[in-house]
Amino acid sequence: MSPIGSINPLSPSALGRIDAPLPKITAAPGGLQGATPNEGFGSMLDGLVATVASKQDAANATTRSVLLGNSDNLHQSMIAMQEASVAFSMMVEVRNKLVESYQELMRMQV
Repeated sequence: MSPIGSINPLSPSALGRIDAPLPKITAAPGGLQGATPNEGFGSMLDGLVATVASKQDAANATTRSVLLGNSDNLHQSMIAMQEASVAFSMMVEVRNKLVESYQELMRMQV
């Protein structure tokens, strides 16, 4: 028996999540489409942090389920952990760019 099991890497179902269409974001005169005038950059960052936290919670729950023997979906646990890791890395990079931008603005002479 193969250690991978019956997973066929060439089956179209394996690529279902990768080929999913991305949401279209278009700029409207008042900002991003769907954003209300009261929502700003801070609410976008709050949403990013909430998304990262929910991905980490989901990864922890899936991993706990595998460790307790309630589930045998080790691959789903690994995928969830990687998704949480990538989301966290992206959030850190956004923070780094924000700090870098702030420092550049503070260096400007008026």
